[in-house]
Amino acid sequence: MRDGCSCVGFAKGMGIALAAVLLATSVGMAQPQETAGTASDPRLETAYRFQRGGWTYVHLEGSPSEVGFQHGYLLAPEIADALEAIKLFDTHQTQRDWEFFRKTAREMLWPHIDTEYQQELQGIADGVKAHGVDLDVYDIVALNAFEEVPDYYVPWLNKREKQARAPKLKAPGNCSAFIATGAYTKDHQIVIAHNNWTSYLAGERWVIVFDILPQHGQRILMDGFPGVITSDDDFGVNAAGIMITETTITQFEGWDPKGKPEFMRSRKALQYAESVDDYVRIIKEGNNGGYANDWLIGDRKTGEIAYLELGLKNTPLWRTKDGYFVSSNFARDPKLIREETDGFDPKDASSSANARHARADELVQHAKGTIDVEMAEDFLADHFDSFEKKRQPNERSLCGHVDDSSRGVKEWGWDGYNPGGAVQGKATDSEMAANMSFVARAGHPCGADFVAADFLERHPEYSWQKPLLRDMKAGPWTVFQAGQKAGK
Repeated sequence: MRDGCSCVGFAKGMGIALAAVLLATSVGMAQPQETAGTASDPRLETAYRFQRGGWTYVHLEGSPSEVGFQHGYLLAPEIADALEAIKLFDTHQTQRDWEFFRKTAREMLWPHIDTEYQQELQGIADGVKAHGVDLDVYDIVALNAFEEVPDYYVPWLNKREKQARAPKLKAPGNCSAFIATGAYTKDHQIVIAHNNWTSYLAGERWVIVFDILPQHGQRILMDGFPGVITSDDDFGVNAAGIMITETTITQFEGWDPKGKPEFMRSRKALQYAESVDDYVRIIKEGNNGGYANDWLIGDRKTGEIAYLELGLKNTPLWRTKDGYFVSSNFARDPKLIREETDGFDPKDASSSANARHARADELVQHAKGTIDVEMAEDFLADHFDSFEKKRQPNERSLCGHVDDSSRGVKEWGWDGYNPGGAVQGKATDSEMAANMSFVARAGHPCGADFVAADFLERHPEYSWQKPLLRDMKAGPWTVFQAGQKAGK
């Protein structure tokens, strides 16, 4: 059942400030105090937020610094909370303190960020500070890089520095997705769907819908994470008809310290692309190897879809106007597998990536000619284990529940019962994309809830997450559209 109207509006002015104070208190922050920027700041006149279906919808518009300020101010409590969760997770996993991440942001990432996005990132820092949250731009940059620095740069650095005692970090393989067009879909239009796999610590907070009307480029509707300028699990549409998503390449290795951050390239590509070729060109420009993904790209204007395997050395591209691509963290190109992964085995049918690959192919092929958004919702919620040939939510099901698996996911360095899996889902088609719209579900796409206290009682080995691990409640499938207002 989709939620089309149940929501609570977030008024401008003092309503925003009061809500921020209440939310800040609930997550243990110091009470925000209005300083230079206030709820009457002219930069906030066109921006707003509201709640619906477990998501926070945020409308931002204007120059880069204005978009950033609005983002930081309206989401200040969520950004502070999200940063604490990321700090806890990343410092625990890498055994490096937060100052290391700030230094990386300042010395390695910031010099390679385009001026437009430097201004937006500084704007976020200014916005949160105006709402009483003591963060600076390097905290914000480090937050934006929470996918690429710990999982790509740190392993590269450990190997370069010959850190014998460093933790064995592996690039994870998060997400299940497909894109289809032509004879495969109900109306010969593009259908695209994606569920985000990550830690529940981060995933419970990955519930922002951003509607961004920038001064330059295309309007964007995307899901996202508080304080981050790109979707980061990467699902979005733009006003030029580009529809994108991705899944991470399991066991990828590679980093170019002179490259541009992935979080900037992915945002720039969605903001400026008007064709598949545009998207591919922009996302590859200055590639640093960080957060290496298989990108699914569609152009509703032409009906063409594409699959870009974005390694650092190898970037093969497949495209069609009559077919489909599935993606579930498996590397596809033999050369990339050989040269840029740490032994990914595409023949291991028991692995999460390959088991989901088999199931995704089966579902899409079975539904040929009938694929639509409702089928996509079912795809994202599927619990069939193609290796054991039975229905059970675990690390091999498209809707992932690794917390239910004693095996974990060895290829990602996830131990048994790791609290992670599918944390939300999204889908759209060409018709919806033409109206800048998609459907999304917060929490497990199957509708199951994760209850943190119950989990930690069963698995005290993850008690280090207890201070910030919260329940992840599933919401209804909910339709969002660019320009949407509370109550509509």
